[in-house]
Amino acid sequence: MQLSLLELPWWGYVLITLGLTHATITSVTIFLHRHQAHHALSLHPIASHFFRFWLWLTTGTVTREWVAIHRKHHAATETAADPHSPRIHGIRKVLWEGAELYRVESRNAATIAKYGHGTPDDWIERRLYARHDVLGLGIMLVMDALLFGPIGLTMWAVQMLWIPFFAAGVINGIGHHWGYRNFAPADASRNIVPWGLLIGGEELHNNHHAYVSSARFSNRWWELDLGWMYIRILESLHLAKVRRVAPRVHFNPAKTRCDAATLQAVITHRYEVLARFARSMRQTTVDEIRGLRARAIPGLTSATALDATKRWLQADARDLPEHERVVLERAFHASVVLSTIGAMRQDLSALWSRSTRSTALLTRHLEEWCRLAEESGIGALREFSRTLRRYDL
Repeated sequence: MQLSLLELPWWGYVLITLGLTHATITSVTIFLHRHQAHHALSLHPIASHFFRFWLWLTTGTVTREWVAIHRKHHAATETAADPHSPRIHGIRKVLWEGAELYRVESRNAATIAKYGHGTPDDWIERRLYARHDVLGLGIMLVMDALLFGPIGLTMWAVQMLWIPFFAAGVINGIGHHWGYRNFAPADASRNIVPWGLLIGGEELHNNHHAYVSSARFSNRWWELDLGWMYIRILESLHLAKVRRVAPRVHFNPAKTRCDAATLQAVITHRYEVLARFARSMRQTTVDEIRGLRARAIPGLTSATALDATKRWLQADARDLPEHERVVLERAFHASVVLSTIGAMRQDLSALWSRSTRSTALLTRHLEEWCRLAEESGIGALREFSRTLRRYDL
């Protein structure tokens, strides 16, 4: 007796399950994340409503709640107000119970009211999708059971677990705990892997935090953002329109002094500038720390000093654990080179916080920074300064 409408080999069920979950993650990254939360692209009503309907069937997600929680994450990243920061809740909690953290925050009416603006508020959203969010999941369960029989229950379970684990757990957990960084924003965001295939491009989480309003998450030539490929396909079909993408860094080899264009380019690419600074200073700081350890400076004899210095180059010293901040202060006190690099980094990062000052004044400040870097006697600072002068629009 046939218990399903479709009879498939085992690998057929696997492929269909992967296809269904991939459609869900694509809906999350294109519709919820890039379109709704950040307005990086606009969608044709046909495409927009397909994504809403599919997410209702496969996740029961209420658009306004998801968007509000995500926007709050960006507004309060790595602080106690962040709904799902591994620094606050711990990596294990976010990875395995990320969906529960979402549910807790979704009950915070203040969060939804403050950050949930601009999301769908039509009849079908109010009367069906938001009011009966569990109904869609039940419909999908019945459909899977009718089409695939008993194995359909397993397929449905995989669909239900896919987003809570990968989106709420992996992206929000591992994406702020482990991986590589192209940019140095004031948070712990990481690119998990350079090929955004399994999670639709969300693997490139550090790139996203550097340029939150960009529809394209890939930034280096060797990075792949599958969600961006789908957006381009939708655009070719007149079902989407890209509003913003991350600008590319431009250099003018002929420039030897900072001007207004240099200033604007440095501010636009400030997280890339800080990341470049970190890469440029890395070897110098490593050599200096090793020299201090060889001199048996108290508190600098373990690998902790080296780790703290490397992490400090990629983040603000205030974001380091207390014991690493103590080690870093000792290193600065013992080394003129490290204290100079620390002061120069702090002064550089303060540049874009002085937005009330005139362009002319900020340009002079940047030029003075470059002059001091070149006169510091530190080769890495001198070379970085020469690179900084070449930034252009």
